[in-house]
Amino acid sequence: MGQPLGQLKVTIVQGKRLVIRDFKSSDPYVIVKLGNQTAKTKVINSCLNPVWNEELSFNLTEPVGVLHLEVFDKDRFKADDKMGHATLNLQPIVSAARLRHVVRLSSGETPLRKIVADSDNCLARESSISCINGEVVQNAWLKLCDVESGEIELTLKLIDPPVVPSR
Repeated sequence: MGQPLGQLKVTIVQGKRLVIRDFKSSDPYVIVKLGNQTAKTKVINSCLNPVWNEELSFNLTEPVGVLHLEVFDKDRFKADDKMGHATLNLQPIVSAARLRHVVRLSSGETPLRKIVADSDNCLARESSISCINGEVVQNAWLKLCDVESGEIELTLKLIDPPVVPSR
């Protein structure tokens, strides 16, 4: 296990234009994985534009990994259907958190970094990382892969580990 970098709070905000996996709709939920940690949102029944606003927490350590999201359609009598997946590189938010310490930001809102959507990431549009009252926050829209349509909005917050006094 690497050095602790803090707690990563991932808020799965909403989904847009998710694919139909049942007769006329889907019952989507999201599974989020970071290393060997896994968390899951609640199921939103019969909805292609679900709003979860659900916060999931992960311990972030070195080496910094990649956040994996998988969207599924909940089925009662058979295996849940895949509705797409996406990844988000966590290195930019960790770098921004280190920058915050160097410049000693603690109050107000300060933009730290922008990440453009390109073929190397799942971003649907530009993503911004800011320091808001001492917390490093990233807002992102991710394009779901291996599926006809669908995007997931999420907000990441990197909470610093508590400082342990040296002896």
